[in-house]
Amino acid sequence: MRRDYFELTVDGVDADEPTTPTVRIDFHGPSGLLRDRLTGSDGDLLAASAIDVAFRLRDPLSADEAAGVVAVTNRFTGEFVLELNETAVDVLPFVRAARETADGDDASYRIEIDIEGDHLVTYDKETFLVYDHDGNLLRSESLIPSGVEL
Repeated sequence: MRRDYFELTVDGVDADEPTTPTVRIDFHGPSGLLRDRLTGSDGDLLAASAIDVAFRLRDPLSADEAAGVVAVTNRFTGEFVLELNETAVDVLPFVRAARETADGDDASYRIEIDIEGDHLVTYDKETFLVYDHDGNLLRSESLIPSGVEL
């Protein structure tokens, strides 16, 4: 699936009042392709507990406009559901906003996935892993719930 099929928008990053940061991913490609990847072996759409979300940098974090890839994967098969190109200056403020709205609880955020503007699925998540360009986990930039050991 081509990365340019996706458009990503973010809400709740610069909100005056605490709100759940939300990523909206709109898919502009063959609808059956994304729907198939989001469907489990039982024929239902994957649950939030069945997907993982990560951002892996392709450039050093210190680089101006460090580029990377946002990936949603099937936790059980390891297969990519979707990938899209983004920059660290777009992704990391979102992770920080989720952390700041946590109010002492584990941080959380929401992912809404649409196909051509029609809502498909919403996921509420607490984990968002960030990796550097060498594949090392950046714990200080990631959202990792308390009690989770990686």
